[in-house]
Amino acid sequence: MKTLIQKVLNNQSLSSQEASEIIHAIAEEKMNDAQVVALMIGLQMKGLSLDEIEGFRNALLNLALKIELDGTNAIDLCGTGGDGKDTFNISTTTSFVLAAMGNKVIKHGNYGVSSSCGSSNVLEALGYVFTHDEKELNEQLTKNNICFLHAPLFHPTLKKVSHLRRDLGLRTFFNSLGPLVNPVQPAFQLTGTYDLELAKIYQHLLKKNRTDFRVVFGMDGYDEITLTEQTRVLGLKSDEVINANLFELKSVNASTLKAGKTVDESAQIVKTILKGEGSAEQTNVVAVNTAIALECFHPTTSKIELFNESLSFIKSGQAAKTFKF
Repeated sequence: MKTLIQKVLNNQSLSSQEASEIIHAIAEEKMNDAQVVALMIGLQMKGLSLDEIEGFRNALLNLALKIELDGTNAIDLCGTGGDGKDTFNISTTTSFVLAAMGNKVIKHGNYGVSSSCGSSNVLEALGYVFTHDEKELNEQLTKNNICFLHAPLFHPTLKKVSHLRRDLGLRTFFNSLGPLVNPVQPAFQLTGTYDLELAKIYQHLLKKNRTDFRVVFGMDGYDEITLTEQTRVLGLKSDEVINANLFELKSVNASTLKAGKTVDESAQIVKTILKGEGSAEQTNVVAVNTAIALECFHPTTSKIELFNESLSFIKSGQAAKTFKF
């Protein structure tokens, strides 16, 4: 392991096999905390290669808790995080809207590391109890069209490094892996990255095992569609740039998308939007993200049509009624 860490610190890329060996070494506690931290910092400074991400991902999926959920017509919405923008929980809010509209959502997520409030934080504040019980998760998916896979319950390797990631409080290569390692691997995915090169790597990898997907990268650094600037959207057979004008909207001021100062405040923002009482900017952004997710299911329907459908649904407050918020 020292040799591989030194290789990273020398700005050399690991092979897919070497990356896999590192994950297994962490899982088997053959690396101490100092070595793991050195690796995390070294990889972040060097930048991740395709082979490294693929090796890390394959190893994490191999070591993950196996669970039987039908993902053949389901979607995951999970960004890398690490963009440093501290927006409200856009993906989580969008997930509830999609589910209330009748679409199956198998969401993968975790506590915030480089942000104040990740998807797990806000769902916990909303009263959701994390579980890895297969029967219970299947019942949630059948009854509510949505279930949530809290990453540490399914990835013991991630749990082993959670304290190090939390203490660092910085973006690390584990952020880059989160959206790729949903143990169910649903057929569809809407995901965002904080870096364009990483978005291109995601596009390459997701082409191998997704029916359809959209990888988004905000030109101003967001890992979600925010309408603050142009957004690059990479799909199975597409590569395009979208902005507010496409949806007949004005660009959004970033200050209107901020998360709450506490987890409870962030949870309240989610509830307010789902009740149809969010600000115009919040509602429009969630509607656009919902539309791009729906495009995975309905690729021949226009974006503006999907947006208008989503916007009308959100404003009606039906999502809140579905989940009793």
